[in-house]
Amino acid sequence: MLLTTTPTVEGRQIVTYYGVVTGETIIGANVMRDFMAGVRDFFGGRSGAYEEVLRKAKDTALKEMAREAKALGANAVVGIDIDYETVGASGSMLMVACSGTAVRVE
Repeated sequence: MLLTTTPTVEGRQIVTYYGVVTGETIIGANVMRDFMAGVRDFFGGRSGAYEEVLRKAKDTALKEMAREAKALGANAVVGIDIDYETVGASGSMLMVACSGTAVRVE
């Protein structure tokens, strides 16, 4: 399955449009990650634990979207948009939502 943020695939023609497909995931961060991220915020530096959670959430949402596109008969998703939001009472959960257009390319 080809996934791209561009509206077309260079060198390939879109022959069928199946419509909008989406993928969503919500992942909670645990207390230890929160604590370590707070320490890194204080001293500076990157939070590898949160970066890993972000990657995992993005990958999960994209896989879900690709599954939906494949079920429609598509072999590509174009025009993908990925959004990140924090949700929950204290903003302790991360939501990643992606959407794109399921297509068949030659």
